[in-house]
Amino acid sequence: MSIDNQIQVVLIDDDPHLRQALCQTLDLAGLKVLPLGEATGLTAQLSRDWPGVVVSDIRMPGMNGLELLAELHGQDPELPVLLITGHGDVPLAVQAMRAGAYDFLEKPFASDALLDRVRRALALRRLVLDNRSLRLALSDRQQLSTRLVGHSPQMLRLREQIGALAATKADVLILGETGAGKEVVARALHDLSSRRSGPFVAINAGALAESVVESELFGHEPGAFTGAQKRRIGKFEFANGGTLFLDEIESMSLDVQVKLLRLLQERVVERLGGNQLIPLDIRIIAATKEDLRQSADQGRFRADLYYRLNVAPLRIPPLRERGEDALMLFQHFADEASSRHGLPLHELQPGQRALLLRHSWPGNVRELQNAAERFALGLELALDNTPDNLSAGLLTSTPGGLSEQVEQFEKSLIAAELSRPHSSLRSLAEALGVPRKTLHDKLRKHGLNFADRASHSSDDE
Repeated sequence: MSIDNQIQVVLIDDDPHLRQALCQTLDLAGLKVLPLGEATGLTAQLSRDWPGVVVSDIRMPGMNGLELLAELHGQDPELPVLLITGHGDVPLAVQAMRAGAYDFLEKPFASDALLDRVRRALALRRLVLDNRSLRLALSDRQQLSTRLVGHSPQMLRLREQIGALAATKADVLILGETGAGKEVVARALHDLSSRRSGPFVAINAGALAESVVESELFGHEPGAFTGAQKRRIGKFEFANGGTLFLDEIESMSLDVQVKLLRLLQERVVERLGGNQLIPLDIRIIAATKEDLRQSADQGRFRADLYYRLNVAPLRIPPLRERGEDALMLFQHFADEASSRHGLPLHELQPGQRALLLRHSWPGNVRELQNAAERFALGLELALDNTPDNLSAGLLTSTPGGLSEQVEQFEKSLIAAELSRPHSSLRSLAEALGVPRKTLHDKLRKHGLNFADRASHSSDDE
């Protein structure tokens, strides 16, 4: 059991008359006090962010004030501890001050002296906790920038949203295409929250067979079904005190959705074959690549579950919408791979950068990470929806001279545009921003051909 954060002063003295008198003094000053007759077990009841101060006598049976000071400061060296001492214990009090005690009061002392020291100690405690909070916020922002790389407005906004939601208890719905990084975002929400010391349990609903999904999620008792010989703790119960990340939630059956809705509303779980309702302290982060509202309209997803999940949605932008983030991410993953494999770092050349920027990245960050790994290993590769000879030629590490790089860069731009649908040479020229005659010349120069996908018009001949 932990001490409530509303308590401002923990007062410890084995003398019941003095303890009552000091407690009344603090109560009359508007301070919330917890009086105790002994110090044993106090440290386990105080969290590191408890906002109060401890006032303790030095000489007590069991654990004395000096031992309490050492134990408390072993958990939080910045917790103010004010010691009460008799006349003969002043040398001990001086020793305690050197060991980190906030201050000491020699008996007998005036009520005003106690109040003055307690108030100053509380002000110091508030300052310490404020500084910790600021340092933690700065650390969290730096951690997010490392995990979610990119300077595009979309990524800046996403990091802001994660930072704001992480500190809350709200369940979250993550929306994003395959490979966009939904689990990375879920882990960031967990690691930046007050649940960071609890478990993070990730489960892909789409990868579970229909016959085992309920047992995996909710657990079961012995004899719940054929083959259930032992009790099984489900993922929800296993994640108690932490976060459960449920990916591809759109693949869950309507029957399982009903149970999930009840769990979200009541925060209890009932194992298959059992009658006991087990309370849960859990945060649910769900993720989907589909439009759940549309799925609900089509009867494939429960509307009430959709509205329950959609309170705090987070949309991860696809890589094609993030501009030059693709270059930053590619270099980041390539550098990581080079370091992991003990290989020299490669620098992206102009033609390579052009290809990466023009690629649509249908596999999002996952596809990019694989391409970066191959680049770091010095392997030729072809990006999806890009001509093999073009991508293989551009994603090599041989830079060539300036003239060669410029020629290759120009060829890559034209070839990349040729891979897109164009009904006429005119539309291709307009997309590249050059006259048709200039485009004719450059196509011949680079050995590229344009096959008209519709009928030829006289203007394009």
